[in-house]
Amino acid sequence: MIEPHVPRMPATMFKGKSGLGFRGDAILQMDWTVGELMKYLKTLGIDKNTIIIFTSDNGPVLDDGYVDGAVIMQNGHNPMGGLRGGKYSAFEAGTRVPFLISWPQKIIPQVSDALVSQMDFMASFASLLKVPIDTRQDGVNTISAFLGKDKKGRSFYVQQGGALSMIKDGWKYIEPSEGRAKNTLVNIELGNLKEPQLYNLNRNRGEKKNLANQYPEKVKELQEMLEKIKNQ
Repeated sequence: MIEPHVPRMPATMFKGKSGLGFRGDAILQMDWTVGELMKYLKTLGIDKNTIIIFTSDNGPVLDDGYVDGAVIMQNGHNPMGGLRGGKYSAFEAGTRVPFLISWPQKIIPQVSDALVSQMDFMASFASLLKVPIDTRQDGVNTISAFLGKDKKGRSFYVQQGGALSMIKDGWKYIEPSEGRAKNTLVNIELGNLKEPQLYNLNRNRGEKKNLANQYPEKVKELQEMLEKIKNQ
């Protein structure tokens, strides 16, 4: 195993530099650290044939108990990127996260709308490396999407953020829920509603308009798919 040598820089080097409080400064430090790791790969001569994945475990939350100025020092920055909700939410800002994958020798730089999940890592890279795995695991093989060759990715996706959602062909169905509509402690809409919700993510990623009453057949289709999966 190669032990990377990353210079240890004092946190004070980044303090106050972001204009977004302590959390913004920490992100600056993380960005710098990733850059140093990539420089190290280059010094080893393996940067072109190394896969680097940079992603997040969930969507953003600002007021989560840390006294770091994240709320009062946003300075116009919108960590939700125009999406609705946030961490803990069934809306897109809860689970639609940044995902960058670099492999200069194989991947042409591009932006992709392919539907993929971090759960797909095992099946996808097992396929790439021709390693047999237990096919009962949750992920599916989306290696072609990761390499930029497949623009669609998964055929469907079950999303969990309190209430369950089913995403297929750009349509998103959120099942009815008795849960509270908003987590007031963190000021985030949770996506819970007693009625079905349906959104066209291709046209409205912000999930502003519930189309369930306009497309009852689409609601029925996605609802039945979700129930079948839940009962497997």
